[in-house]
Amino acid sequence: MPYETTHRFKITENDGISDQGECMLLKLVNDVSSIQATLQSNHTLRHMYVFMNDICDPDDEAFDANNKFQRHIDKATALNWLHKSTDAVGRAKVIETQLNSCVRAVLAELQGADHSVYSTIDPLHLPEVLSLIYRKHWRREFHLAISSSIMALLSTVNVKVCIQQERAHHEAKIAEHAAIIAELDTKLAAINSSDQKVNQDTGTEIQKSKRHRVG
Repeated sequence: MPYETTHRFKITENDGISDQGECMLLKLVNDVSSIQATLQSNHTLRHMYVFMNDICDPDDEAFDANNKFQRHIDKATALNWLHKSTDAVGRAKVIETQLNSCVRAVLAELQGADHSVYSTIDPLHLPEVLSLIYRKHWRREFHLAISSSIMALLSTVNVKVCIQQERAHHEAKIAEHAAIIAELDTKLAAINSSDQKVNQDTGTEIQKSKRHRVG
């Protein structure tokens, strides 16, 4: 029996809900398939309850599965409650779940995300991400992140070298073209000077001719 408002979503007496159904509800508030997916998760629901039927045995596997999903749903909606803006919530979810290897491993298993989070990050942004991990999760997570993203980091270095080489190539071309422009300017200046001298000489000859006729 579903009950929902802008900030609250509740399903009660639904012991028949499948793991897939609960997984979809978890992904609604925190999808860890990629950082972009996490940022686009719902950041406004403050309560989401998926209650089993009261007669459900706490020792039943279904109860354990429900409790497992509910625990992570609660953590995601708690972040929704804690932060004022959706941007702040999205950032907090990325830091607390995507960039924490232990939490991310659990959520990835629940949601069937079988790839590393670092494979979804642009290599050019990795240094900033690693710096954030060090500030928020300290050395252990930082070292794990380094080992998980080393190939991408090497790729970043290669990209950086390529960019530097291409920039140097264009700078050399600019210098070469500037030298050509300077040489052309010198030739134009010489031509202009010659034209000016010719015009002056022509003007002098015309003046002499006029005086000769008058005399």
